[in-house]
Amino acid sequence: MTKERIVILGAAGRDFHNFNVLYRNNPRYDVVAFTATQIPHIEGRTYPAVLAGEGYPAGIPIVPETELPALFGREKIDSAVFSYSDVPYEYVMQRAALVNSFGADFMLPGADRTMLPSVKPVVAVCAVRTGSGKSQTTRRMAALLRERGYRVVVVRHPMPYGDLASQAVQRFATYEDFERQHCTIEEREEYEHHVAAGSVVFAGVDYASILKEAEKEADVILWDGGNNDLPFYRPQLWIVVADPHRPGHEVRYYPGETNLYRADVIVLNKLDSATPEGVDEVSRNIARRNPRAVVVRANSAVTVHGDTSQITHRRVLCIEDGPTVTHGEMRYGAATVAAKKFGAAEIVDPRNYAVGEIAETFKKYPGIGALLPAMGYGDAQIADLEKSIRAVPCDAVLIGTPIDLTRLVRIDKPALCVTYALEEIGSPTMADVADRFVAAHPVGAAR
Repeated sequence: MTKERIVILGAAGRDFHNFNVLYRNNPRYDVVAFTATQIPHIEGRTYPAVLAGEGYPAGIPIVPETELPALFGREKIDSAVFSYSDVPYEYVMQRAALVNSFGADFMLPGADRTMLPSVKPVVAVCAVRTGSGKSQTTRRMAALLRERGYRVVVVRHPMPYGDLASQAVQRFATYEDFERQHCTIEEREEYEHHVAAGSVVFAGVDYASILKEAEKEADVILWDGGNNDLPFYRPQLWIVVADPHRPGHEVRYYPGETNLYRADVIVLNKLDSATPEGVDEVSRNIARRNPRAVVVRANSAVTVHGDTSQITHRRVLCIEDGPTVTHGEMRYGAATVAAKKFGAAEIVDPRNYAVGEIAETFKKYPGIGALLPAMGYGDAQIADLEKSIRAVPCDAVLIGTPIDLTRLVRIDKPALCVTYALEEIGSPTMADVADRFVAAHPVGAAR
């Protein structure tokens, strides 16, 4: 039998999962390569043989997506499988047109084919866009389930930025685990707040193996999604966060609209800072796409940890979550909101002071504006972030990332951390959602 030759278009996450679930040890297919985009320093590596399985003794090469035409030129490729998230539909179809121009099929695997079943109940928290408020929603749900007697284990969407073989299954329960596993800033942003709240977090590359380990410790698996991707595990409760700061994006970005259609619960977030017009547009789109969903309305309340007088009438540098303000296209975050709320004299534009890879980030994403993205996908980028912060002439630094950045970079000015928390408005609440879940999945039955 002639094998179908496949290239998987990805960003070091969904692509590896799709391979593991659909193509690994499948005699019908030969995966020629992965391509990489969105995430720095992924290309040029190899998906290791120990993870790739039979038929790939040398592993599978990972090449930049920009080399896709050359790849088609030198390889006989039958199909390209699109396997990353948070991109506009026009972008997806441009990739489809390119692939079709080489005579190959363009594929978008469905959710049901790629979601793994669990022996424990699964709650999934996803979103329509990066930066909608998944982290605060996941924290809220984890706390509610713990209050109801569940052992909650969080499984985070993949962020495998180091050695893939050693990161196949990762478990985080202490801050020392972050150090031991050489976590990047982006990884810490997603794991640290869960560990601080008392949850164990699993992540990695091989999500079937991860699930087996997580099930040993859990009454319920809480899937913490990345970008606007679909869950890797089949949920009994599918929660999706919508963002009225970017009205219309919920029906124009892949695969966020799929989340919108499939959601059991939709959290309409950030009502305290969104425009009425934005809220109305997102509400209409929810009603058109998914009228059966329970809609929870919520604020995204900002808390400044420190002396807010260091903000008032001062020149401040605002550091925001990197993915949210780069490919997530948000123009501000928690730090910017806090700067305005507490009367900063000026939000200092860092673009003229950025160095190295941080300066390159501004070139790649020119719409970022007068804030500093907390990019830290490797030691060199973290060093450039520290140099850029120190070069900005300001009186104080506001850190709007989900972690305390001062643990990783030295900041020579007063620094205050700013965080978001989910704050429901009216009824139904997330507590109501948790109660319905508990009634359907009693904690005793989960053990």
